[in-house]
Amino acid sequence: MHMIFRILMMLVRSKKASKISMFDSGSVPMRATLTDIDFAGHINNGMYFSIFDLGRFDLMFRSGAWDVLRKNKWTPVVQAETMTFRKSVKLGVKFTQETRVLGMDERCIYFEQHIVVNGEIYARGYIATRMTGKKGPVSNEEILAALGITLPEDRVVPEWITAWREASALPGARKPAPFSLIR
Repeated sequence: MHMIFRILMMLVRSKKASKISMFDSGSVPMRATLTDIDFAGHINNGMYFSIFDLGRFDLMFRSGAWDVLRKNKWTPVVQAETMTFRKSVKLGVKFTQETRVLGMDERCIYFEQHIVVNGEIYARGYIATRMTGKKGPVSNEEILAALGITLPEDRVVPEWITAWREASALPGARKPAPFSLIR
């Protein structure tokens, strides 16, 4: 629930912040709070994904993409995500959360995100996202057209990321996905 308040605060701040393109890098200054940490005294591994949500929302708010999504009744959803940790961010430490669109393929928009303390990478994540609407997934072509932008040529998704997303994918929501502890 505390992330909803952070997102709302970010929305208010974005009205005064400088505008950026969806293909610019976004940077959000933050501080590790009591609600971010676990009993080890550092940001909980699962909390990093929530913090990365904030970075993607900041990029959408400041670029104007959020207004287009709301107008079209589209919702951003995460399809897959992976994270690598290098150092712990402890309670009270100031850091920045850096976000950029890595690229797109036929299904997803990919983000690369970092937690940076004093110019040093502490964690890095890759997130595969999609937009959904009332009729299901929204194509990236439709999204780009609605935003009035084109994908820059330098935004090419590395093959390993596409392979990772495909290898980690579950069956689509309209297909069966039975579960069994016995493998």
